[in-house]
Amino acid sequence: MRRYSLIAIFLHWTIAALLAFQISVGSALEDLGARGFALFQLHKSIGITILALTIARVVVRYARPRPAPVERGWQGALAKAVHGGLYLFMLGAPLTGWALVSTAKVKVPTLIFGVIPLPHLPLPAAANDSAHAAHAVLAWVGIALFALHVAGALRHHILLRDGLIWRMMPARSLLLLVALPGLIAAGFLLGRLILPASAPKAAAAQPKVAAVQEQAPAEEVVASDAANAAAPKEAGNAMVAEPAGPPPAWTVQPGGTIGFSVGNGGDTIRGSFAKWTAKILMDPDHPETADLRVEIDLASASVGDAYQDGMLAGDEFFGVAAHPKAVFTAKGAEKTGVNSYHAAGTLTLKGVSKPQAIRFSLSGSGSKREVTGSASIARAAFGVGNGGSSTGLEPKVAVNFRFGAKAL
Repeated sequence: MRRYSLIAIFLHWTIAALLAFQISVGSALEDLGARGFALFQLHKSIGITILALTIARVVVRYARPRPAPVERGWQGALAKAVHGGLYLFMLGAPLTGWALVSTAKVKVPTLIFGVIPLPHLPLPAAANDSAHAAHAVLAWVGIALFALHVAGALRHHILLRDGLIWRMMPARSLLLLVALPGLIAAGFLLGRLILPASAPKAAAAQPKVAAVQEQAPAEEVVASDAANAAAPKEAGNAMVAEPAGPPPAWTVQPGGTIGFSVGNGGDTIRGSFAKWTAKILMDPDHPETADLRVEIDLASASVGDAYQDGMLAGDEFFGVAAHPKAVFTAKGAEKTGVNSYHAAGTLTLKGVSKPQAIRFSLSGSGSKREVTGSASIARAAFGVGNGGSSTGLEPKVAVNFRFGAKAL
């Protein structure tokens, strides 16, 4: 039986193994967040490699005569459709992934295998949703076609016993019959093995007592958050501590949120921090006695896109490896209205300490209060957004926070 050319055989098994790896890794990337940033870069590198190899495979397909089909009728039509669909998948999946990265709000640079820069496609940001949807659909279609192709090969070799599979082998060898398909299984297994271990749930990191638990504010938002946590009491509340006594301590309750937003070329990027803790000592009627400290885990920052979350952890933004925490501290606060306060303190972020003010208001009564607040942080002062992908970001980051607090 006539075989495919050696170059076609090489490209076939190489692309198949790489596709198995991509399917294995790609199915888990969305759940990894910032932990999957390195894998995202590898996923993109291999995707572009598959695109290049597929183009080469198409050239070889028409440059080198290939064996004639062995089946006619509906079986032959189905086989032809599966092959055509696989080519569409092998070309379309990398291209839609490239488009997805190129139209993201934050442009994450791509270096193919850490060496060759991949330019972004000249596409409008509005195409991002379409690219994301197309990439996801093609992934599932590709998995189905991949399974059909394997099933067809097994049918010919085991049921029909027509030796069709030998056309895609460089020689008629049982060793090759095991080794080459084994590359596909190895690619899939390798993809699963290199996935990082599951991270603990963010909820487990929520503060349960007023004592400080070390976790750093991931951004300018952090400063705002710290202040927020620091002032969980209502000025207009009837609860009055004796001026001579120490201010009460407050515990931040689960379910609070710290969000941030920044303009980006006519659009707005919004995110939040999942892990943060606070030590709050404050009498709402005597805010000058307040002692506030908030720490936020910078690695917990997320804008809802794993590519961009990984970028946030890098040196261009938070530099999590060297500075895992951001800390806001303030001694004393000022009452600015019936239920509103102002606290001037210090924000430490990426090894830089600068003055930072926050505003917050209180509602509720007794030992339970609801805190809402905001802050505006100059990111450049802390070296946040210091690279080429940050040129479109506005200089101020808006921070907002809301949480409940309970007196001990």
